[in-house]
Amino acid sequence: MVVLTPGIYNSAYFEHSFLADQMGIALVEGKDLFVENDVVYMKTVKGPLKVDCIYRRLDDNFLDPKVFNKESVIGVPGLFKSWRKGNVGIINAIGTGIADDKVVYSYVNKMIVYYLGEQPILNQVETYLCHNKNERNYVIENISKLVVKPANASGGYGIMIGPKADKKERDDVIAKIKKNPREYIAQPLEILSTAPTITENDIEPRHLDLRPFVLSGKTTYVSTGGLTRVALRKGSTIVNSSQGGGSKDTLIVDV
Repeated sequence: MVVLTPGIYNSAYFEHSFLADQMGIALVEGKDLFVENDVVYMKTVKGPLKVDCIYRRLDDNFLDPKVFNKESVIGVPGLFKSWRKGNVGIINAIGTGIADDKVVYSYVNKMIVYYLGEQPILNQVETYLCHNKNERNYVIENISKLVVKPANASGGYGIMIGPKADKKERDDVIAKIKKNPREYIAQPLEILSTAPTITENDIEPRHLDLRPFVLSGKTTYVSTGGLTRVALRKGSTIVNSSQGGGSKDTLIVDV
């Protein structure tokens, strides 16, 4: 088993390294693997070692230059065919990124009702779909009050926070929405909780969020803990590590 990382310049590399270390498996980059006769191998000082299972931290487009982005230099040529033939397992299989499409936010409550036959305990943040004409018009008319996000992006890239954006930035986003409405969603600005955070000069409040970990199989298990992401810039609500965010220990107090 291996963890496949884009490399040391990825903003979450520390996480990839930590996971591999804790699981006791190899941390590899695309150049450390190769495919021969539709079987994936890892290069070692003792020769090729067959790889049975991969936990990948690469987007689909960069995973295999023979099938997806031909200019990718961080993927593994032939990996897709090996996976299709069942010669290697990929824990987060190709295509699972569809769950990262932020349009899904709008359907969370409906999915709970449809699949579980019950009402949600916690409501999803209201989400406006820009490909819906009425919702798109509402977003454009209230752009200064909303947070606009690219539907298919990650890492906090491309987000516009209406209350903090200037007129030019809002106008640019409106133009992008009109050109490709399916590519954008909007939500009201939710003010995140804060926690004391050590800064360069003092201890100050910083906004944060909690990402719980849920393991799904024959049964579902919610871990007692999670990843607390913190916005290290004063006043910022962007917690992504790629945007200068950090992480904090998460303590669960059993009361």
